Amino acid sequence: IWVSIEDREGHYLKVIMDEVFGRQNFVQGVIWNRKISPANDATFFSNDHDYIHVFARNIHSARLNKLPREERHNKHYTNPDDDPRGPWNSITFTGNKNRKERPNLYYEITNPNTGDVILPPDNLTWRYSKERTQAMLSEGLFYWGKTGASKSPRIKQFLSDAKPVIPRSVWGHEDAGHTQMAMLEQRAFGGPPFGTPKPERLIQKILCIATKPGDIVLDSFLGSGTTAAVAHKMGRRYIGIEMGEHSITHCAPRLKKVIEGEQGGISKSVEWKGGGGFRFFGLGPPVFDEEGHIRSDIRFPVLAAHVWFSETDCPWDGKGSSPFLGIHDGRAYALLYNGILGDKRPGGGNVLTRATLALIRGEIGKAQPDFAKDNPNYPLTIYGEQSRLTPATLDREQITFKQTPYDIKARA
Repeated sequence: IWVSIEDREGHYLKVIMDEVFGRQNFVQGVIWNRKISPANDATFFSNDHDYIHVFARNIHSARLNKLPREERHNKHYTNPDDDPRGPWNSITFTGNKNRKERPNLYYEITNPNTGDVILPPDNLTWRYSKERTQAMLSEGLFYWGKTGASKSPRIKQFLSDAKPVIPRSVWGHEDAGHTQMAMLEQRAFGGPPFGTPKPERLIQKILCIATKPGDIVLDSFLGSGTTAAVAHKMGRRYIGIEMGEHSITHCAPRLKKVIEGEQGGISKSVEWKGGGGFRFFGLGPPVFDEEGHIRSDIRFPVLAAHVWFSETDCPWDGKGSSPFLGIHDGRAYALLYNGILGDKRPGGGNVLTRATLALIRGEIGKAQPDFAKDNPNYPLTIYGEQSRLTPATLDREQITFKQTPYDIKARA
C-alpha cells in the first residue's frame, strides 16, 4: 500500500499505519519533490515535498520491481578503447578491506601491457579472489588507463550487462513529475479545476515498482482519475473509488479520452495508442439503517442483489419479478420480501409456509425446467422473515432457511 500525505500530517499517519500493518512491515518513506519552483510568499519555508508511506502486508514475502534504465542512467557508459563488446563503465579494483582482515585478497597482479607487478595500495586488498582475478584478466575485463600503464587497474562493466535500477527514496520532479505538470494534464481533459491532482509520471513510477502488467490496482480516493488513467495505459487492471462529483466530471471523461488514445502524460513514453474500456458503477442505497434493520424504502431488487452477491460473490442480473433469484453451483436461492408474491398483508408472503414454498418451487420450475426436472431434491436457500416449516421438514426438503434481517451479512 502506498499512501501520499503532506508534511503536516505525514508523521501521524505513519504511526497509524504502524498500528494497522505492524511496524515490521514498513518498507520505506519516499520523499517526492512536488514543486518545480519555490513558494516565494511562504512565511517560513517553501514546502516543496510530500511523503509517500509504503507498507507491505508481510515484509518477508514482499517483492518490489527495479526501475527500467533510462538514458540518464547510461550516460557514463562509453567505449574509449573500441571494445567489441560495446560501451562500458568502470569501477575501482581496490577493495575496502585491510590486508590483515582479508589476507587472501592481498596478492600481486601483473599489468599485461607493461609487465609491472602491482600490489593493492595503502595496505588495502583487491576486490576479488586471486582465482577470479586471473579469469577476469584472461577475459580482458581490466582497464589500465589511457596509456595502458596504470598502477590502479579498474574493472569494466558493460552496458549490455547493466541491470535495472534500484529505486531510491527521494524522487525529484524531473523524473516523478510535479504539481504544475499535474495541473496541466488535468486541464487537458476539461471540466472544472481539481485542487490536488497527481502527475502521471508519479503514478507510473509507483506502478513500475509495485506491479506487473495484468495486476489489479486499487485507488480508493481516485480524485481526478490519474491512477486509473496511468494503470490503463500501462496494461494494469484497476478499481477506482470516488464519492465526489468529480467521479462524473473528471474521472469518467478522462478515461474516455484515454481509451480514444490521448497523448498527454505518459502516453508517448509507454507508446499508448488507445483501446480498452472500463465500467462505471454507481453505489446503490444502503441496505441497513443505523440499528441494523433493513431500511423501509429498500425495494426487492436491491435486497435481492445484495443477498445474491453475499451468497455467490457474483453480480445479480435478475428482474425482481419473482422470489426465485437464481442457481449457483447446484443450489437455488430465493427471497421472500416486500410482498414479492403479491400478498401485501403484514408478514404475508414474506413467511415460508407450505404455500409459499410451493410457489417458489413453481417459479424455479418455470425458469429452470431442466434443473428442476434433473434435480427433484435440489438444495434450496430461502431468505424470509420467518419459517413455519419444522426443522425436520426443512432438512428433508434440503432447505436452508435464513431469517431477514439477521442472516443477511454485509460484505467485507
